[in-house]
Order: sequence, then C-alpha cells, then structure tokens
Amino acid sequence: MLIFFICIALLVLAYKFYSPFVERQAGIDPKAKTPQARFEDGVDYVPVHPAKAFLIQFLNVAGVGPIFGPILGALYGPIALVWIVLGNIIGGAVHDYFSGVLSIKEDGKSLPEIAGHYFNIYFKGVMLLFTAMLLFFVGVVFIMSPAGLLSNLDYFKDTIFGNNTFWVLVILAYYFLATMLPIDKIITKLYPAFGLLMIVMTVSIAVALMLNAPQLPEMGDVFAYFDHSHYNNELLEPNPDGLPVWPLLFVTITCGAISGFHSTQAPIMARCLTNEKYVRPVYYGAMVAEGIVACVWATAGIAAFPGGYVELKSLLDQGGPGLVVNQVATTYLGVVGGIMAIVAVAIFPITSGDTAFRSLRLTIIDAFHIPQSMRNRLLVAVPILTIAYFMTKIDFSLIWRYFAFSNMLLSTSVLWLATKYLFDRGTFHWIVSLPAIGGTSVTVSYIMTAGIGLGLPQPLSQPVGIAVGVICLVALIIAHNRRKPVADVN
Repeated sequence: MLIFFICIALLVLAYKFYSPFVERQAGIDPKAKTPQARFEDGVDYVPVHPAKAFLIQFLNVAGVGPIFGPILGALYGPIALVWIVLGNIIGGAVHDYFSGVLSIKEDGKSLPEIAGHYFNIYFKGVMLLFTAMLLFFVGVVFIMSPAGLLSNLDYFKDTIFGNNTFWVLVILAYYFLATMLPIDKIITKLYPAFGLLMIVMTVSIAVALMLNAPQLPEMGDVFAYFDHSHYNNELLEPNPDGLPVWPLLFVTITCGAISGFHSTQAPIMARCLTNEKYVRPVYYGAMVAEGIVACVWATAGIAAFPGGYVELKSLLDQGGPGLVVNQVATTYLGVVGGIMAIVAVAIFPITSGDTAFRSLRLTIIDAFHIPQSMRNRLLVAVPILTIAYFMTKIDFSLIWRYFAFSNMLLSTSVLWLATKYLFDRGTFHWIVSLPAIGGTSVTVSYIMTAGIGLGLPQPLSQPVGIAVGVICLVALIIAHNRRKPVADVN
C-alpha cells in the first residue's frame, strides 16, 4: 500500500504546489468578464456556482473511464499506478487546465475553433475531424456499455427490460433531452449528486482495500515486468502474456492519466464560470480527483483478488471491467456496494455519453457558425443520434479501439495548441511541450503497431515515435521564431 499512499500524496501535492505555477503561466485575470457574463443566453451560457461546476466537470470527464481503464491496466501490475500519477501530474491535469483556459479566454468556444485562431484552417480542420469522431465514439460506447449491463441484470430476465434494444432506445431518448435542453434543466441538477456518489463510492472502496485487501505485491515488483524472475508467486505475476507496456499501457489507461475527451467537455463549464480564477479548481482539480479514483481502482484490480492476475484475467474474460466492479463492490461493501456498482457501471457512463453528444452539437454549431435556435439544435442533434443508434449494431471492441486512438491523438493536439498559446505569451512552454512530445510519441508508436494501423514490428515503434515528437517541437519553435520579428515590429 506504500505505493498507493505515495501516489495519492503526489496528486494532492501537485494540486497544492504545481498547479499555481501552471496558473501563473496562463495569464488568468480575475477581473476579466467571463463568456457567461458577456453571452448569457439561458441555454449554454448560464451562471453556475464553482463548487457545482467542479462536480459537473468531474462527472463529465470521469464517468466509468477512471474505473474501467485502470482495471484493465491492472493486468500490467503496479506499474499502472506509476503511469496514472505521472501521466496525471505531467500531462492530464495540465491538459485539462489549458483546455479550460483556452476556452474561457476564447468566448467559451470549442477547441477546433480555437485551433483555427492560433494555427490555421488546416489544423482547425484536423482537430474538428478528430474531436467530432471522438465525441461520437464516446457517445456510442456509452450507449452500448450501460445498455448491455442493464439488459443482462438477473432482475430483468424474461421481461422487456432484458431486451438490449429497449435500453438503447431509452438511453438515446435521454441523450436527446440532455443534448437539446438548457444546461440548467438536467445537467446542473443531477450531476452534482452523481459526482458526490462517485466520491463516496471511491472513498468507501479505498478504505475497504486498506483494511481487507488479501494480495499486495511487494514494492520491488513495480518494475518486475522488465524481469519476471522477481516473482515467487505466479498468481501475482502481471502481464505474463508479454503485452508491450509501450505504448499499450498508455492507451489502455487514459482517463485518470490523460484523455483528449476531457478537452471536448471544456466549453460546457467555460460558458458557465463566473470568474477566471475558478478555472484551476474546476479543471485542474477535477482531473486530480479523477486521478485519485483511477488509483483506487487500479489498486483494487491488483490487490482485491486472492487469485491475483489469473483471477482478474478470468473475470475480465467473463464479463469485462463491469463484472470486476461488481465483484469488488459487493465483496467489500455488501448490498450497498452492489447498488453502488450498478450505478457506477450503468449511470456513470450515461453521464459521459450525454455530455459527449451535447459537446458534439456545440462543436458543429461553433464550426459552421449556426445560430442557437431550437430548430437548428434539432437539425444537428437528430441526425447524430439516429446514426449513433445504427452504430450500436457494430462490434463494440472495434469501436473501442478507434476511440482509444482518437482519444490519445486529440489530447496530444490540445497540448500542442497550449504550447502555441504559451509561446505567444512568452511564458514557460515546457510544462505543455514536453508532455506533447510524449503524447505524440505514444500516438505514433501505437498506430504504427496496432491492428487498426500499420501493423509494423514493435521494436521500431518507440524510437520512431520519440523522433516524431521531437521533430514536431522543433518545427513549432522554428515557425514561432520566424513570426516573432514581425510581431515585435507591430
């Protein structure tokens, strides 16, 4: 548990000491009028209390991501915890923070619009494509996963509620309402309660693990995937199938470490904050909170099963991460835990899916400068949700692989956008440019070796990925320096 406590402490200390340094680079102005004050429309630009905004942002970006991803990542052993914390502090929290900064500084616009302002129409087009693709895949994934869980519950067998299509249509109907209605009609009323529920569940699981977890690998086993001879108990041996940590672990665990999906949610609260000073607690704070959730569930995946890796792998093969959540919650928290588990794997993904489709509507409306009338919102939302329904008929694993790739690619694009923003400000850009290099390296490495990509040999991917990341930074520095003399003259 020492590793677990160190991880939680590092996340808290990062918020306390590192986030103020990051904030100083961003140019936050507490006296500036926010988009909410300038464009209040009763639909998307609505004032929201910062505490409520934090809970909404936390649930927007969390859902089941920091639960399912870390459980899958636990197959690699305790190194999963190391990646969650380092990824969160160096990449994810900074990524989320600048997503909020860029949006609130640019009238609450979506990231593709901001990319067009800081780079050019081509970069805007690329970001628009991958933002729309990611939001759509997230929405589809979070129709399929809760519908599958609810239709398979024992309570609903031999009834209409045991029909998967029934739940797909119910969830789509809710998504339609959440996409169309003003934000203060559903989201600001329900999300704070669900956010608190996730916090209560996470704390309960963490306490139960500290008191009862039967299997805890030794500290030296963190790096044992390099050399399996460190293990004396084969049940605890992580990753015996030899899956490459680079880049698969970094793509497996995104939520909790770094996730491009979070940037797509930034405009929702950027249009509701009443002061720029709230960006750090709402965006940076929500990502740190998500990192803590991810650490708890990674630890649960590693430590909660007497059969170690073998038992975890068996449960995943039988019913995926949802079955693991149910097993952990009911084992350690009893009947209450069972109820929490159902909420976690059924309700939480829906709270990501509805804001995904809402963000997709905002992104399309921003990109094509469509007025925010009810008719226009219908013309955008209805075709999207109709196509989403037919996409639920496609193999879930295929959609998930494309989601994972586009998620990492988008987060990397946002980090490069933040690098350009800090270049223009003349402040310390390395807080975003270094993780941008890392994200580029992982993304290129993954698509080079993945079945949905080029399928090239694994040893080639890491050096090529790193080289591409460094080349991107050099190209950005050269381009920035060429423009700088012109800016100085003006």
